[in-house]
Amino acid sequence: MNLKIKHSIFLLSFFFALNFQAYAQGDQSPVEKFGQLKIEGTKIVGQNGETVQLTGMSLFWSQWIGKYYNYECVKWLKDDWKCSIIRAAMAVNPKGYASNPKNNKKKIETVVDASIDLGIYVIIDFHEHNAENYLKEAKIFFADMAQKYGKYPNVIYEIYNEPLDVSWSGVVKPYCEEVISVIRKYDPDNIIICGTPKWSQNVDDAALDPIADKNTAYAVHFYSGTHKQWLMDKAETAMNKGLCIFVSEYGTTEANGNGPVFVEETQNWYNWMDKYHISHCNWSIADKKESSSALVVGASRKGGWSDKQIKPSGKIVRAELRKKHDQMFK
Repeated sequence: MNLKIKHSIFLLSFFFALNFQAYAQGDQSPVEKFGQLKIEGTKIVGQNGETVQLTGMSLFWSQWIGKYYNYECVKWLKDDWKCSIIRAAMAVNPKGYASNPKNNKKKIETVVDASIDLGIYVIIDFHEHNAENYLKEAKIFFADMAQKYGKYPNVIYEIYNEPLDVSWSGVVKPYCEEVISVIRKYDPDNIIICGTPKWSQNVDDAALDPIADKNTAYAVHFYSGTHKQWLMDKAETAMNKGLCIFVSEYGTTEANGNGPVFVEETQNWYNWMDKYHISHCNWSIADKKESSSALVVGASRKGGWSDKQIKPSGKIVRAELRKKHDQMFK
């Protein structure tokens, strides 16, 4: 073998080693790394049994600020904000899926298709406070989603966003059981999230009468300016009884979405979620005139946001997401 060929082989080997190292250090997508998720005890685990903590952003109500439901925005959230999960909040009412199913379902499908292509996880969220009044619509919608996307490990179904102050056993659980039975006809594996009473706070009620589905998690929603240690205590009570918690929505402000950003209180929640490896999505990618929206009014629908286009809440959350990504792929 002559010297030129030896040199070429050496260069190819060198560049292959560099590329392999880069791939190993984080060029994998979250879905490539963790694959099919499942629930074991109180934790979400990946295909190799490793504990998984997904972190990302929720989009805003689809009927009101639907402009961010596009491929480019999802890609920016994955590449720049380092989201491992996106929540597509499909509004049901008012003027949502219940009255305009084709348009709102198309927005969700756009986000789901983008997430699958980009290798991140995605929550299909039935964003409604009175979902029991839309059981027929929910069953049709989730049957369709499960048939279309059930074969992909990317998908998580959130079948009831935030029940009001109603009975878990009398209202929320029966609704969830019917919707779950429809999903499981077509998708036996992917995780399902059930909202809990009183705006997804009374998860301890659900712990007294859980759903008989091994891959069901239970939602806890918090806004750090309003919800303090007492809500963490409720969630810990539920976890002590064996429930898996998923914070599918949280904010850095008070529950009304306005006022100051509570930096210290938000960090307390981050520390608490890290302690229990709880996955979470921030509310929200929107340019609404409120403190909990991540973007200033008029921020591009396709991402590419400069620091000036990101509000204080968005800056805090983006920094946390990027930190979590580095930890995930260290």
